[in-house]
Amino acid sequence: MERDSFVADAFSRNLGLLSESDQQLLLNARIAVAGAGGVGGLHLLTLARLGVGKFTIADFDTFDTVNINRQYGAFISTLDKHKGEVMQTMVRDINPFVDVRLFPDGVTLQNLDTFLDGVDIYVDGIDFFEIDIRRAIFKRCREKGIPALTSAPLGFGATLQVFMPKSMSFDEYFAIHDGMDQAKKVAAFAAGLAPHPYHIKYLDLSKVDMARKKGPALALACTQASTLIATETIKILTGKGIVRPAPGYLQIDLLRNKYTQGYLWLGGRNPLQVVKRWIILKKVRSAEQAEPSVRQ
Repeated sequence: MERDSFVADAFSRNLGLLSESDQQLLLNARIAVAGAGGVGGLHLLTLARLGVGKFTIADFDTFDTVNINRQYGAFISTLDKHKGEVMQTMVRDINPFVDVRLFPDGVTLQNLDTFLDGVDIYVDGIDFFEIDIRRAIFKRCREKGIPALTSAPLGFGATLQVFMPKSMSFDEYFAIHDGMDQAKKVAAFAAGLAPHPYHIKYLDLSKVDMARKKGPALALACTQASTLIATETIKILTGKGIVRPAPGYLQIDLLRNKYTQGYLWLGGRNPLQVVKRWIILKKVRSAEQAEPSVRQ
């Protein structure tokens, strides 16, 4: 199989919506994805089908049965298998000529610079509750001039935040700083992801377990998140469309027929955001104090 012939044929149906020069930009780009589970796995597959030619993948986990409802690498055949290795195989099954660098122990402070080496765009797929390493990655991306994207699957929708090297920073947007405890960081992150918490209207909070770092998530929301991330990736790489970086945000909730493209004035210091963080923090503290027997 000859590379140029395969690539031209495999991604020919992209043409007409993408130009030949757009397709070449995607082919030459390296996208780093930390986390190969619910959103990260589908980010990889969607970007691979768009024709992105280089990936850096980091994950330390293995697939479990609880992943089957939403993680696109989770099958009976992949249970107990390494997520990063499974997704690497799936990406190469889409394009056998793709260049993949795998970090099977995940991203750490020690390998962060190596993980971001030669990267054009970083895509966040880390578990919601892992705030500290997420902060470190976004900070290093800013220092290295790498656009960093995050999209959270929330309820029947998704959110999008784009952090460009000269835009508002991750810490400014979410109002997270050193010295905050885990509960305050989680509350600040949640408030910033969803300035309009549409999903709270129908979310059963009894199914959110802060101690075990788990909560409800749907495959359809992961699909929406991957669409948002892939579109922003195309915008940044090709110059198509308009990128609205932080403090801009986008939120979708298809169950409630909501679509909001907003601008969070002052980021996490916005007075309304301060109130929202306080409300969320109360819920987080309450969940932390709940007896395990009442959290099924």
